Amino acid sequence: MDVFVHGTRCTVVMNSEITDRMAAAGHEQVVFVADAPSGLRAVIAIHSTALGPSLGGVRFWHYDAEADAVADVLRLSEAMTYKAAVAGLDQGGGKTVVMVDDPDRPRDEALLLALGRAIDELGGRYLAAEDVGATPRDMDVIARVTPWVTGLDESLGGSGDPSPVTAVGVRAGMRAVRHALDGTRSLEGLRVVVHGTGHVGTHLARLLAADGAVLTLADRAPGRAEALAAELGATVVAPDVALDLACDVLAPCALGPVIDLDRVARLQCRAVCGAANNQLAGLDVDDALAAGGILYAPDFVVNAGGIINLAEERGAGGYSHERALARAEQIEATTDAVFARACADGVPPGRAAESLARERITREGTGHWRPEDSTPWRTT
Repeated sequence: MDVFVHGTRCTVVMNSEITDRMAAAGHEQVVFVADAPSGLRAVIAIHSTALGPSLGGVRFWHYDAEADAVADVLRLSEAMTYKAAVAGLDQGGGKTVVMVDDPDRPRDEALLLALGRAIDELGGRYLAAEDVGATPRDMDVIARVTPWVTGLDESLGGSGDPSPVTAVGVRAGMRAVRHALDGTRSLEGLRVVVHGTGHVGTHLARLLAADGAVLTLADRAPGRAEALAAELGATVVAPDVALDLACDVLAPCALGPVIDLDRVARLQCRAVCGAANNQLAGLDVDDALAAGGILYAPDFVVNAGGIINLAEERGAGGYSHERALARAEQIEATTDAVFARACADGVPPGRAAESLARERITREGTGHWRPEDSTPWRTT
């Protein structure tokens, strides 16, 4: 585990809980970035490069404390490793969080370029992508100073917004959930609560509506769920109410974690299957869901469509949207396999999925990825 400080001024507040987690989770590298002229304060975490270069989004978010940002990036980067491994991708897990006062305020180019230079110094061990608070325009600016960025506009040779492919993968996972619950893969009549109607949640809701699901929508942004509900003929409720509604599937599509042990006791859904990262507060919640008879489709399994889409940028002949969609549809079979493994081992699905991921890393991993193992597929 390596910890580096990049920049001329950087105050790092680390407690024993965070350093213990870094060691326990096996993070390869954590970089603290500060650039005084632009005001950039960020943390880049590389969890694993055993299967290939680490890939993960850049999250622009307001954190009450620097320690909260560190805890978030460690958790998210670890989940990205499992996501890539279970999805069969030759890449590892990483993540960047950028500490900002207002995530919705457009970023200055100076800040994005400073972040791009920090990413570039990692030499390809970390591939940046779009995440919460980030925009395609942010990725395009970062790409001016480093080739190690994905999800650019299609006019620049990228794959564009990965949200539609992520939604396709979540719907595929939901078909596996329906089969486990009711013995059918049709989503007709399935009562689904979509908690969060941002980029992925909106696409998912439209796909589910086309499949005949009965939708209830919730979002904290004023008017967003209402506008989508008017389009789809869905019901709208407040976000806090949505989590406790009686339904077949609760689909968390906003920020995690939204389900802790106290929440489990109030859930009235039959299953949890959504696009948000880190939906559960911990593995003990995975256990509690199983004990309560609620089927959990692990988030890092069903929401892998986004990184599948980004991985296609590195495919032979360049990006293929059709190929990305086809691979995202395979998430249904992957979710089936996770449920089968959970049943065979007598463990909750989240633990089964992590076991499958670790086994692949052990079986196919070649150690730490080095910059000389690959070359940029794009020039700056």
